[in-house]
Amino acid sequence: MGATGNIGSRLVRLLSRDERVGSVVGLARRPPESAPPKTTWARADVTTDPGLAALFAGADVVVHLAILFQPSRHPDVTWRTNVIGSERVFRAVAEAGVPALVHASSVIAYGPGPKDRPVDESWPTDGWPTAPYPREKAYVERLLDVFEHRHPGVRVVRLRPGIVIAAESAPQQRRVFAGPFFPGRAVPRPLRVVPSVPRLRFQALHRDDAADAFHRAVLQPVHGPFNLAADPVVDAELVAQLTGARTFRVPCRAARAAVELAWRSRLLPTSPDMFDAVLALPLMDTTRARLELGWIPRHSVTDALTEFLDGLHHGGADTPPLRRDIPRGGRLREAATGTGGRP
Repeated sequence: MGATGNIGSRLVRLLSRDERVGSVVGLARRPPESAPPKTTWARADVTTDPGLAALFAGADVVVHLAILFQPSRHPDVTWRTNVIGSERVFRAVAEAGVPALVHASSVIAYGPGPKDRPVDESWPTDGWPTAPYPREKAYVERLLDVFEHRHPGVRVVRLRPGIVIAAESAPQQRRVFAGPFFPGRAVPRPLRVVPSVPRLRFQALHRDDAADAFHRAVLQPVHGPFNLAADPVVDAELVAQLTGARTFRVPCRAARAAVELAWRSRLLPTSPDMFDAVLALPLMDTTRARLELGWIPRHSVTDALTEFLDGLHHGGADTPPLRRDIPRGGRLREAATGTGGRP
């Protein structure tokens, strides 16, 4: 599920080129017209499709990557995809007798944690209760707990990546996090100052490295949770270094007030509650992924972020979620949704 998104589109290509893989079925609400070798596309919606178990029949592994971050102003919509949809996928895995399930969790599932030391996979996955997306990711972790208890014979892997970035995903992530009013050519050259907010430090990784971890989880006999992130940690100083800008200190309260004003004015699709969640994110220890998956990021965050910033100018890909512009309207159509409203 989610085979045409940021991680999924790359994972499908990795699997299709692997001689150990016989065939790949990519499920998506909007399948592309062309397919890689050994790959068949199928149209499916995790929230409504009654035939998920039939689609999973005969599969060795189901990889669940389908998520919905927007519309952030209508959490009932995102709940249907992220929670109810995930529950339906897990139920279908059991009904179809699939022996392995690889689920895309996230760093955002973790509860508040330290910024001065990394935490391992035992850190509580409590999310941030007032923001829909962290709340949904944490709830799905509880659903997986129940699933594993009821189906101990299924190998379950939970991958918890940091923010996954690349040139191909940059336009989509600009739409999701910054909205239609973010200047199209604001970075990197014209950027002169970067606000430095205390605790606004988070981890990221290149989407190729994230897909590589999922590829390994599909084919190796591992189970349980794995943190995924690359070095260095993203903060204002790193962004300033890459763009030639200068930093200036902004108190957390002032930064949150600015985000809330933009949110209430419908200039920004990211809510102040989500801003709070990012400030609370812990830094993750990736030792388990390196030792048990043999996973080592090939891209530094510096390289990934440079590519992402460049991708804001001319990034994108040919799958529907990663298209550079929304068809039939572009940014005007984005603005018409109310930045975070219903499409």
